[in-house]
Amino acid sequence: MAAANNILVVDDDGVVGSLVSSMARSIGFHCIVTKDAANCHRLVTADTAVIILDLIMPGMDGIEVLRLLGEQKCRARIVLMSGMDKRVIETAKKLARTLGLVVVGHLQKPFGVEELRIALGDIAPDESLLVAHERPKLDFPDAELARAFAQAEFVNYYQPQISLKTGMVTGVEVLSRWFNPRRGVILPEHFIARAESMGFIDALCWSTAEMALADVHQFRDKLGAQARISLNASVHTLRDLKFPDMFMALLDQHGFPADNLVIEITETGLIRELARTLDVLTRLRMKSIQLSIDDFGAGYAMMQQLQNVPATELKLDMSLVQNMHASHTDRIMVEKTIEMGHELGMEVMAEGVTTKEQVTLLQGMGCDGAQGFLFSPALPLAGLVKWLHGAGAARLI
Repeated sequence: MAAANNILVVDDDGVVGSLVSSMARSIGFHCIVTKDAANCHRLVTADTAVIILDLIMPGMDGIEVLRLLGEQKCRARIVLMSGMDKRVIETAKKLARTLGLVVVGHLQKPFGVEELRIALGDIAPDESLLVAHERPKLDFPDAELARAFAQAEFVNYYQPQISLKTGMVTGVEVLSRWFNPRRGVILPEHFIARAESMGFIDALCWSTAEMALADVHQFRDKLGAQARISLNASVHTLRDLKFPDMFMALLDQHGFPADNLVIEITETGLIRELARTLDVLTRLRMKSIQLSIDDFGAGYAMMQQLQNVPATELKLDMSLVQNMHASHTDRIMVEKTIEMGHELGMEVMAEGVTTKEQVTLLQGMGCDGAQGFLFSPALPLAGLVKWLHGAGAARLI
């Protein structure tokens, strides 16, 4: 079956339509141009690889078109065009992504031939990019999850964290995985919320911590004495006033220093029972345990969390990191968050780093550390030990 290679251009300016069409054909696309925004979604077929859409049009505008394409579950890649300022275009891009659409770039009007050539070159036909990689939502009965806890089917994976100043491994983040004998390895996005609603989240938190502290002796010599372990903790667990003393007892049992342990708190989850949560977090810091605000920039309570939580680290959400090379707004947010974190005495860690370009930008902004597929995915214990023997003692950047 041939790859989809149609471009659909939606613009009321005939000159722009002709220019885009001519250049698109020169690099192997078949191009369709329409001024009819209200009906353009009917021209989208399985062979439509790319839609180049003007935001400002008479009658139906580009935002309304995006809404229709979202309802249609369109999988074509989208390039936005507009004479509006960059922030409007970037907001439109974010809207498109919330609608499930794939936005791959934008053209700021008026644009020149070379800008158009570069934009079209970035989206040249490539069959590997035309397949929608959606993670289907797993549906399983409560009894299956309950059995998983009863039979201890949860395992730890570890993702290395890298210093952007030295290029060396500074620690690992501990990530839970469900090893389902029938379905294989299941990521936490499919079971964490269910575990919370079913009352299993405390058990998962403790089993994850116990496994990590038992495992650390197999790789700590490769990380060095100052290397850290980062654990995710549910907000539900952090409302238990006994948690600090119980956790310190666990650290003492395994002989692990408190100041090398980081507890990561999801940024958006601290609003309920704030007094109890802050009681626990403050006592954890008094016991020298480090605190990290996870997914910073993904929610709406950023300033409140910074004011309330005695955090020692901010973790930049991967959505900001992955888009900062293309989004002026995201780049500024990353830069200012790093500055603010440092002003408040915190280190800043970037998540989801996948390219050397992102590393260069983050280093230029003074970011302290990073983790992501550029260095290593999350690995099971044996995989981490093998990776550390190969790369752990080397400068990675």
